[in-house]
Amino acid sequence: MRKLFAVGDIHGCLYNLKKLLAGIEIDYGRDCICFLGDYIDRGSDSRGVIDCIIDLKKGRDNVFCLSGNHEELFIDYLRHGRNEDIFYMNGGLTTLISYNYPKTLSDIPESHVEFFTSLKPCYETADYIFVHAGLRPSVPFNKQVREDMLWIRDEFINSHYDFGKTVVFGHTPFRRPMIEANKIGIDTGAVYGGKLTCVELPNMKIHQF
Repeated sequence: MRKLFAVGDIHGCLYNLKKLLAGIEIDYGRDCICFLGDYIDRGSDSRGVIDCIIDLKKGRDNVFCLSGNHEELFIDYLRHGRNEDIFYMNGGLTTLISYNYPKTLSDIPESHVEFFTSLKPCYETADYIFVHAGLRPSVPFNKQVREDMLWIRDEFINSHYDFGKTVVFGHTPFRRPMIEANKIGIDTGAVYGGKLTCVELPNMKIHQF
């Protein structure tokens, strides 16, 4: 049976990412893995995390990478110089350090620019919707907006709205994975001393490091 793996917020925790990937039994010839965004900021090796995922994606069309709000802030800061205060408040300094203080997009590797600008807001299968932050309740999936998919929090988390598929998300850290009838939350605060979490579907097996 084909497996689906989803990985929560990494936030520069390269060691956790490598250990997690080494510990899951994934067949890259048939299984899929989806990263839910927030690869950067706060942790010590944002650039290393991006290098690792780019290497993982090479020659594979079953590795899906979503955008988180932190990637959006980073690109917006480098491209337009906007929202500097918000960028720094959200741990952006550690990312700048890892890239040796870039001033514009041209100061980071071209492969990284291509990675960041290729990130999608969501990935959908027959049974699941993968998204960074969540979806707005009572709004059909095809009417959802990118800002909500990257930033929404309480309105989604506190809702029991049935989107017709299970929503797998990160963004909001929990002490342990949040598993409910309509949603699965897998940000368990790796950068805050918690675990980096991966959920294996459809058998709901949790992998952590």
